[in-house]
Amino acid sequence: MKNTIKILSLLFIALFTFSSCSKDDDPVDNDLFVGTYNGTVRYNEGLGDSKSSTSGSVRVAKVGDTYNFNFSDGIPSLNGIKMEKGEGNVIIFEDGALGRVSISASNLDISYTKDGKTWFADCSR
Repeated sequence: MKNTIKILSLLFIALFTFSSCSKDDDPVDNDLFVGTYNGTVRYNEGLGDSKSSTSGSVRVAKVGDTYNFNFSDGIPSLNGIKMEKGEGNVIIFEDGALGRVSISASNLDISYTKDGKTWFADCSR
């Protein structure tokens, strides 16, 4: 009987692990999410520094209502974006920032400006 319970427990843990790593996992429905989106990324810092890549990536980490976007290709991260659970689109007008972030299980679109710096992403997963 003890062996049966151990086997069923391990099977349940394995099933939970495989189902939580799905590419169909929508970040707006979860309190904890980590995923990578690939596509076009750009960054501009006023008239100076400019970085762009058509084969870049954005690693998204979400804890609670706060998203962190870590860009590839030497583009600075965009951290502390707040969206309530179940909300996949947000327009931001605060702290001198202006932007739009749209995220789903398959797409990520970012157009965000703050302090003369602009981040852009058009990516899919």
